[in-house]
Amino acid sequence: MARNGALVPEAKTKMDSFKTEVANSLNVNLKQGYNGDLTSREAGSIGGEMVKRMIAYAEKNMH
Repeated sequence: MARNGALVPEAKTKMDSFKTEVANSLNVNLKQGYNGDLTSREAGSIGGEMVKRMIAYAEKNMH
């Protein structure tokens, strides 16, 4: 059974604010809504940094 929706729909706003926070820290101009003008490098750097921070958070809180 395919599941394309979010497991926790309430998390969308938190993830959006997290994405904006990461983009700002990387000096990437992320707008509200469509961001098709971003380069692949810029978009990838945002996603990569988000994953890096989430893994660090999980590792820190596993103990």
